[in-house]
Amino acid sequence: MTIENLIYQFKEEKNYQPSHANDLLDYVQKCYIEEKLSIIEYKELFRELDKMQAEKPQSYLIKTSPYERINLPG
Repeated sequence: MTIENLIYQFKEEKNYQPSHANDLLDYVQKCYIEEKLSIIEYKELFRELDKMQAEKPQSYLIKTSPYERINLPG
């Protein structure tokens, strides 16, 4: 699959244009988890999106109490 195909599928499913490569990265990961992409397709698309400077947030925060936070690896 090409980036152009990915953008087309994104627009078909979401009904809007991706505003950044990060939108496409989220979408690629979702498709892989839902087994709509093979590992080979996922890696190829990830590599292309990485060249476009797509990235996930550095960490996710989960509140376990009002005073405690756990940082998960990104």
